[in-house]
Amino acid sequence: MWLHNQLTRAGKGNAYYLNKASVGILVGVLTTGCFLTLQHHSFAPLETISSKSYDYFFKLRGSVPPPENIIIAAIDENSLAKLGRWPWSRDKLSLLVNFLSEAGAELIVFDIILSEEEANDSALAESFRNAGNVILPVVFRFDQDKSEASEHLINSAIYSIENPENFSQYPPPIASDAIIPVPTLLPEALAFGHINMFADKDGTLRREGLIINYDGYFFPSLALTTASLHLGIPPMLAAIDAGHGVSLNKTFIPTDPWERMLIYYYGKSNSFPHLSISDILDGAIPPEQLRNKIVLVGATASGIYDLRVTPFTPEMSGIEKQANVIAGIIEKRFIRPAGGRADFIFLLIPSLLLTVLVAGRSALSASIISLFFLLLISFLSYFLFVQKGIWISPVYPLFNTLFVLGGVTTFNYAVEESKARKIRTLFSSYVSERVVNELVQHPEMAKLGGDRREITILFSDLRSFTTFSEKYTPEEVVSVLNEYLSSMTDIVFKWEGTLDKFIGDAIMAFWGAPLPQEDHSLRAVNCALEMLSELEHLNRKWESEGMERLACGIGINTGEVLVGNIGSEKKKMDYTVIGDHVNLASRVESLTKKYMTPLLITETTLSAISSFLDEGLRVPVQIKGEDLAAEKGKRQAVKIYTVKPLPKGASSKVIECTSNSILRLKEK
Repeated sequence: MWLHNQLTRAGKGNAYYLNKASVGILVGVLTTGCFLTLQHHSFAPLETISSKSYDYFFKLRGSVPPPENIIIAAIDENSLAKLGRWPWSRDKLSLLVNFLSEAGAELIVFDIILSEEEANDSALAESFRNAGNVILPVVFRFDQDKSEASEHLINSAIYSIENPENFSQYPPPIASDAIIPVPTLLPEALAFGHINMFADKDGTLRREGLIINYDGYFFPSLALTTASLHLGIPPMLAAIDAGHGVSLNKTFIPTDPWERMLIYYYGKSNSFPHLSISDILDGAIPPEQLRNKIVLVGATASGIYDLRVTPFTPEMSGIEKQANVIAGIIEKRFIRPAGGRADFIFLLIPSLLLTVLVAGRSALSASIISLFFLLLISFLSYFLFVQKGIWISPVYPLFNTLFVLGGVTTFNYAVEESKARKIRTLFSSYVSERVVNELVQHPEMAKLGGDRREITILFSDLRSFTTFSEKYTPEEVVSVLNEYLSSMTDIVFKWEGTLDKFIGDAIMAFWGAPLPQEDHSLRAVNCALEMLSELEHLNRKWESEGMERLACGIGINTGEVLVGNIGSEKKKMDYTVIGDHVNLASRVESLTKKYMTPLLITETTLSAISSFLDEGLRVPVQIKGEDLAAEKGKRQAVKIYTVKPLPKGASSKVIECTSNSILRLKEK
């Protein structure tokens, strides 16, 4: 109802302008409400853009130096060329484990599934046993018949669960089967971890699924197992805070409700040191380069197809993804999802503040303010991401900012267009096109309700037009009248007057409204002089056509009147002037017959043009005082002056009135 009243109310007397600010705020609030709803329901298109902005923040941040204690022993192209195509025999892997163990590697982590039995499995198992620090991967499957967990595998499960009731609403992935190392290798591994990867819908790997539920046990990822052992905490001593994260003693890893950790990527591919396995086996790598290092064994050769799409690159090896996760946990470089409440506030507060600031403003001002908010939101989101490790998506606030700007600007534009059409419709028949355009640009200058102003009013009336009409056919009379009124209207508009109305053959016009004009009296007098000159030209034309001449009388008065829309709000309204000074101008025009002159002005008009007599008038004139006149019922008399053009080159002069008698004006 309030909005309806705002949009439909039109004032009587004082003009009622639409409260753009109030309605603009309403538009902004409604827009913000829509985006809050979209955010709550994770609107897919914006979620996709949000994910891309997350990737872009990584690229904008650039690479970060990784910890020095993580090295990748790579099955690269050079190793394949020297050691043969993959998969290699177990004896080669046994030699690798022996070398790494003798070099003093802290942990040897395989990202290779050893699920197929081979002849040399026992040799590899012995190498594992001698090393005592080998971590092996498992792969969980979700579309197979349910199987039981291996006893050796269970030893790597996490048993401590806090707030387990949260799993009823946000359960981690539940596996039905597992691909595990061959039985010969199982008992010799220090621990196990899954290497399942859960890419987002666009195929980009942004999260690490830290936990998978298999056979009622919660198994950690390979990276979580590795980081846990490096920190001196066996996986079974880790603790899961369901829906919040995983605790490794003093290290808490924040996750989303499904126990997924946002991966802190250090940079593009090869951000971590890569050592070719062939170089390690050839002795080209000094043992001290491997001492006390976490050595990750995995494939980087493109032909093995263990490549992943990450925020930094479309081709990162799976083993290097593991390195990023392990390094992030060890160095406590976490990216924490801000959470629903923070996302809500980050969208709501800037949006409401923006709405208040842009409502009712011009498009340029609103755009500048909105640009500031766009930059501020982007900066805050990026700052929190890089400096505080907090991911709060800027996408919903940014899009909401654009839509608030668009909505408010569109509304303001519609209001301005409506006002412009209203002003153009209202004034196009009253004033010149230039004045209309000025009013459209500055609508505040045309107060559409009642407004008291000092203006100058002109009345013009043809003499003996009734007699003239009786001598000619109606068609001829209308033709002459239309030609006369058209010419006079052009002159009124030329001097930027407001054409109030035609009253038969009479014309009423005024100056000083709707646009203020400091020289409104001078414009009115110059207009009257040109109207008389133009009538003389028309008379010569009409005489040449066999028509009689016409004469007119013009009366001009200056004073304060009420200007505004007068009439019926629902039927017809006219922009006009009312007041005693309007009546006086009309009476003065009627006196032109008495004084046998075409142009009379009052003393207030003379006073207003007195400083322009030498230069401002279009022709020199003689202004002669005739009488003191007073309207019916008024005591105060007004001097009346005739105005007659003088030849060019003459000087304008004023002859004051000498009469002391007062002429009582009657109703016209």
